[in-house]
Amino acid sequence: MGRIIAIANQKGGVGKTTTCINLAASLSATKRRVLLVDMDPQGNATMGSGINKNSLELTTCDLLLGEANLAAVRLRGEEVEYDILPANGELTAAEVALMGVDDRQSRLRQALKTVRGEYDFILIDCPPSLNMLTVNALVAAQSVMIPMQCEYYALEGLSALLNTVERIRSSVNPELKVEGVLRTMFDPRNNLANDVSGQLIVHFPDQVYRTVIPRNVRLAEAPSHGVPVINYDSKSRGALAYLALAGEILRRDEDRMNLAGAAF
Repeated sequence: MGRIIAIANQKGGVGKTTTCINLAASLSATKRRVLLVDMDPQGNATMGSGINKNSLELTTCDLLLGEANLAAVRLRGEEVEYDILPANGELTAAEVALMGVDDRQSRLRQALKTVRGEYDFILIDCPPSLNMLTVNALVAAQSVMIPMQCEYYALEGLSALLNTVERIRSSVNPELKVEGVLRTMFDPRNNLANDVSGQLIVHFPDQVYRTVIPRNVRLAEAPSHGVPVINYDSKSRGALAYLALAGEILRRDEDRMNLAGAAF
């Protein structure tokens, strides 16, 4: 059964969508089967995967409202090796429409149940706010990956997100946990960045990834070409960092399996 990871942060501009696209591509490069779910009305993960959000016939909006099944919504861009449930501005309408529905929090979870066995990883790109779309993602997910910049306000945002995760876990999804905290857009020449990074490691020693995503021009340029950075410049620092992150996630999974096996 595929692992479902929501990539979320209530603060915008932290590299959330960049992480979702490039982690999906990097895991696919290791021959894992990956589904990317775009739950952000901005549709940036869709565009960054080479799919024109303005010409979509069906989106995650139709999926959430029960107007199309997952197989009808699912697409694959021409230059990526992962599947995607695309989104555009119509997704905003879904958020409003869901407010009057009884099972509004679990629509995405129900949809993903039908295909979970087809994938090794399902990555959900969440909007940069706590709304019904984010709640759907957190209810559907087993864990949350939190990309964040190493700056003061990011720590406040992290605290708010952890409170949200705890509320979701205690009310509707007891399986939900923090997958890991990912330091993004990191500049080691910045003293504040190093200080905040050190604080993260002290407070979350088992959850901060060793992999650090650097500030990288190629990483910033790739979305304008509609491809992950591994397709755009596979030898860039950004591409190598996301490949390293994929490797770290796979090693963590292997360690968990070994520990579970040793317990029996």
